[in-house]
Amino acid sequence: MQIQILHIKKRDGREVSYDRERIKQAIKKAFLSQGQSEDSLCDMLTLQVERVIFSKFDGEVRPSVEQIQDIVETILINNNYPQVAKHYILYRAKHAELREEITRKEIQERKLKVVKKDGQEVPFNVEIIHDKLTQMSFGLQKVSVHELLESILKTVYNGISTSEIDTLILNAVQNKIEEHYHYSSLASRILLNIVYEEVLHISLYSPNLTDMYRHHFKQYLEKGIASKMLNPALRSSFDLNALAQSLDASRDLLFYYLGSRTLYDRYLLRERESKKNIFELPQWMWMRIAMGLALNEEKATEWAIEFYHTLSQMYGINSTPTLFNAGTLNPQMSSCFLNTVEDSLEGIFKTYSDNALMCKWSGAVGTDWTPVRSKNSLIMGTNGPSQGVIPFIKIFNDCAIAVNQGGKRRGALAAYMEPWHADFEEFLELRKNTGDERRRAHDIHTACWIPDLFMKRVRQRGTWTFFSPNKVKDLHDLYGKKFEERYQYYEQQNIEGARTIEALDLWKKMLTMLYETGHPWITFKDPSNVRSPQDHVGVVHASNLCTEITLNTSKEETAVCNLASLNLARMIKDGALDEELIGKTVSTLMRMLDNVVTNNFYTIPETEVSNLRHRPVGLGIMGYQDALYQLEIDFDSAENLEFSDFSMEMISYYVILASSRLAKEKGKYKSYQGSKWDRGIFPLDSLDILERERGIPLLTNKKSRMDWSLVKEQVRQYGMRNSNCMAIAPTATIANIAGVVPCVEPIYKNIYMKENMGGNFLVINHYLIDTLDSIGMWNKDILTKIKMYNGSIAEITGIPIDIRKRFKEVFEIDPLWIIKCAAFRTKWIDQASSTNIFLKTKSGQVLSDVYMMAWEHGLKTTYYLRSLAESQVTKSTSVEAKPVIVKSIALPVISKTEELKMCKLDDPACEACE
Repeated sequence: MQIQILHIKKRDGREVSYDRERIKQAIKKAFLSQGQSEDSLCDMLTLQVERVIFSKFDGEVRPSVEQIQDIVETILINNNYPQVAKHYILYRAKHAELREEITRKEIQERKLKVVKKDGQEVPFNVEIIHDKLTQMSFGLQKVSVHELLESILKTVYNGISTSEIDTLILNAVQNKIEEHYHYSSLASRILLNIVYEEVLHISLYSPNLTDMYRHHFKQYLEKGIASKMLNPALRSSFDLNALAQSLDASRDLLFYYLGSRTLYDRYLLRERESKKNIFELPQWMWMRIAMGLALNEEKATEWAIEFYHTLSQMYGINSTPTLFNAGTLNPQMSSCFLNTVEDSLEGIFKTYSDNALMCKWSGAVGTDWTPVRSKNSLIMGTNGPSQGVIPFIKIFNDCAIAVNQGGKRRGALAAYMEPWHADFEEFLELRKNTGDERRRAHDIHTACWIPDLFMKRVRQRGTWTFFSPNKVKDLHDLYGKKFEERYQYYEQQNIEGARTIEALDLWKKMLTMLYETGHPWITFKDPSNVRSPQDHVGVVHASNLCTEITLNTSKEETAVCNLASLNLARMIKDGALDEELIGKTVSTLMRMLDNVVTNNFYTIPETEVSNLRHRPVGLGIMGYQDALYQLEIDFDSAENLEFSDFSMEMISYYVILASSRLAKEKGKYKSYQGSKWDRGIFPLDSLDILERERGIPLLTNKKSRMDWSLVKEQVRQYGMRNSNCMAIAPTATIANIAGVVPCVEPIYKNIYMKENMGGNFLVINHYLIDTLDSIGMWNKDILTKIKMYNGSIAEITGIPIDIRKRFKEVFEIDPLWIIKCAAFRTKWIDQASSTNIFLKTKSGQVLSDVYMMAWEHGLKTTYYLRSLAESQVTKSTSVEAKPVIVKSIALPVISKTEELKMCKLDDPACEACE
């Protein structure tokens, strides 16, 4: 049931009761201008407008008249009434001009009043806004203060409050972001200035901002401790004066608007009172995280400062749970959890409880459901038939809805199953929108955990046999040749309940469900286990929610991984990778990650046992596409494959070296003896083992460029501090904070709207702007063309071909390039990489070829399949191309309303992709 809107905010600040009839009459007048007047049509369009309004606003948020008019305009265009829309737009423009004329006259006569926070009324003074914008625009040459003032003057009214003026200024700047990313920087500064004025009672352009940041640092800590948010140890374990002197307010200028807004909406600490005012500033946040990670260090102050410099310069950033919880009273800083369900009622319901507790504290969970017996299997205790695994996964789904991670984000759960399970075909259909809802699970993610034997059977056009797990109990823990031998043995035993189908038919069903629903993801059991450094102490039974973690699970151990990402965009110097900076940053990040293990708050004992025994971490990368832009490398090029290979080798080199040096300082992880590290087998070496187990050569080279003898000798002497060191997570949220392209993927679009809980945010490729600007081609005309092509520049012939190739969007790149790049990285890492597949074809054969190629290249996992939806850009081609209607070109919006087969890249309720 929709929440009824009670009030609409008028332009003069008044709030009036919502009246749908006013919307209908406005639409009707627009149709009458074209000689049309169909009451039923106007009712239908009004209903569409209402649906959009109800989806965007609730009883707490008042939509403005302008926002409602924008929605009406979009609905008219989307329903293919361009001439009606044109009249509506011109009508709005005419009335806006009249209002502006009246406003300017009132300003000149000093009749227009502004209400200050203390209630005092003063004349509106445009010079104050001019000076404020001029001061905050320092260094942003592309900002036009004059144009911003013109926009602001169109929306002020008599009796407006100072806080509303701040909002008008911010909105005016936001509307200009598409013209240049300098406006995004300015919008970020305006937002931060609002926070500075609330917390420090000082403005961004004040010369003593850094001094005030430092002066109030202790007061901030005391407030957090008194509010029972921050750990009192932050006060007693550090030299607070030294920490305060390390704070650098100028680093707040690194944020674009989406980054600072993300911090403002979700990360900065707020008071517990009903107003929930922010009391934490960005540099305090970075220092709070650094302190929380340095608490166990002997030289805690020195390391906190070092951690702060890495975070605040955005050389690398920890994952969301660490940012949320470091330094707090409940520092649950781990990102991902993996567990396995026992085949018993007690075991199943313990899993529900465990997952709820892990989700409560911002963790995402991948659960292996393969051991649970299939439908109609005998229950020994009652001598009755089992309902199978599907009803239990349905309850698992409901747990994800019920536990929303402390109110910060939705519970994030993924279910994994091996394809020999007798309920597997039903498992494939869990996300379907049709069928028995009691056997559907729409709110979790699903993934197939596929052994090599199945892929071989598909290639050979062979058969495939299903079993109930309670009849073939050892298959769950076997992989490689041992799995193949045992599976083939069971196929010959005429086991009760076993049934056989064509492997290719099952493969087709898997891919069909994947295309239709985005699930289940395709992940591979054998490479994940054969290449695991921890093959001596267990089995990898599944991956995590985002498919980059490959850790052992058992009844006694729930696997935990602790994530951070190196920002490759910040690692380029003089047209090349800065190896010295990479080495230093990686070393610092690995120490921070290892301290997550030590300082973590564990919600269930199985996570603590596993984490302290193995100390796994996952250092990944983000801003990969940014690095390619800086180096002028096309994504679909041999040069990119070379860079993918070499950059990951360099990172891997320094990651392993850093973990070994930590082992020298702090000791090896407990289960080190017998591991691949202990046996002198590094990730690159494990490719040979996989080829032997599979019996098929991998389509990946084994070339290396660096001298690994130093690292191997270091590990031989001192061992490793961490069982696993590398994993490439999706980084959707922290990449927003850092202002870079997430993970290792090509850019989604050169310009689009991103929707999240803070609203709609325009994302624009600033490398493209700089490139076009450097040849004199960045202007409003080229922007309009790019918007008309949904962000693509491929067909804009005026742009040089080399630039069009460099700035291809992801759906313009053959997915095999993404597979190959992922393979070159995977050879260097000990866990996995979140690898999305992007397809613009509906060909089942192409889909099959892509996933077969992923397996043949030795990938451990893949993530979402993202298919190309119908055009999401409204083009006003039927309307005369006058400046007044340019605003009606809507940009692609990534939101929770995307079609199912698309990843919800920025679902306002989901930030599981850290």
